[in-house]
Amino acid sequence: MHTREEKLAAFGRLLDVMDDLRTKCPWDRKQTNESLRPNTIEETYELADALIKDDKSEICKELGDVLLHIVFYARIGSETGDFDIADVCNKLCDKLIYRHPHVYGPDAERIEKGEVTVDQVLKNWEQLKVREKGGNKRVLSGVPEALPSLIKAYRIQDKARGVGFDWAKREQVWDKVREELGELEVELERQDKEKSTQELGDFLFSVINAARLYKLNPDNALELTNRKFIRRFTYLEEHSIRIGKPLTEMTLEEMDNIWNEAKEQEKA
Repeated sequence: MHTREEKLAAFGRLLDVMDDLRTKCPWDRKQTNESLRPNTIEETYELADALIKDDKSEICKELGDVLLHIVFYARIGSETGDFDIADVCNKLCDKLIYRHPHVYGPDAERIEKGEVTVDQVLKNWEQLKVREKGGNKRVLSGVPEALPSLIKAYRIQDKARGVGFDWAKREQVWDKVREELGELEVELERQDKEKSTQELGDFLFSVINAARLYKLNPDNALELTNRKFIRRFTYLEEHSIRIGKPLTEMTLEEMDNIWNEAKEQEKA
């Protein structure tokens, strides 16, 4: 691993390269916050993909791509005189110090004694965020509107938990899950699409709540299942190609048998 001096030198080199690109490259010169935004979203998803694959080489590469965008936005900010990379770093440090009074405040000794739990830290974090703007900030206002719905639901629930709005015991959530499933089934029987859609949302929200309470990440869980389904369906598709029989001509029983074969191979 590198020394602190080497890390600082590497970051300085990145800033120098960014300055060169911004002044000398036609493409980099014309970029704006708006034009970069779609690329930033794409790079973030590519990083997320590398993280779930636990591909260390790709994680390193994609972190660099995301870091490039951070430096790029900071460079644009410096050109307009609004902020630069030092402001970005200092604001982040100030926020982290403020939100970790158990590390930087008078209670720091409690950390060394093991008296501060993760749940206490998270709850305090959310309460401090609400107070950051003089008490005018709402608990859920920090959840970005553009978040994917599944992640947004998790964050909404997590923020509500931070101020004490949560189940007393996590096992109680299953009554809510069963209740929402029952209400969904009723509306599906009635064939009321609008109400069925609403009840489906309520049911999914309750399942995400259950995942959160059991410290499972529903987005990661669903992505793992997506990948598992793709692997098994690809196996099924390749089998149909080998035997020269299209999937559309197979019976469901035939496809199920090949599907189960794919499952067994995964266990081997």
